[in-house]
Amino acid sequence: MAHSKQAFKRIRQSEKKKIRARSAQSEIKTLQKSIADAVARKDDAQARALLTRVLSRLDKAAKIHIYHRNAVDRRKSKLSRLVNSIAAGSPSKS
Repeated sequence: MAHSKQAFKRIRQSEKKKIRARSAQSEIKTLQKSIADAVARKDDAQARALLTRVLSRLDKAAKIHIYHRNAVDRRKSKLSRLVNSIAAGSPSKS
């Protein structure tokens, strides 16, 4: 248990940050699953629309240190390859 005002404040701040991070992570995961479903249905327009949304969310998550920037770049690359696989033919295993 915290013994100082500073420690109590730190606990409050970390709790707020944890809630915000969990919400962002959940939203990103949901969008990623939606992209995978759109690719499975070969719905190029919806997949590209969802891709722009998830890329924006990932960049914002990296900016506020929810994910490391290299991890974000890796996810963005993987999702872009998945969406681009619709035009190329069958979805790749990634």
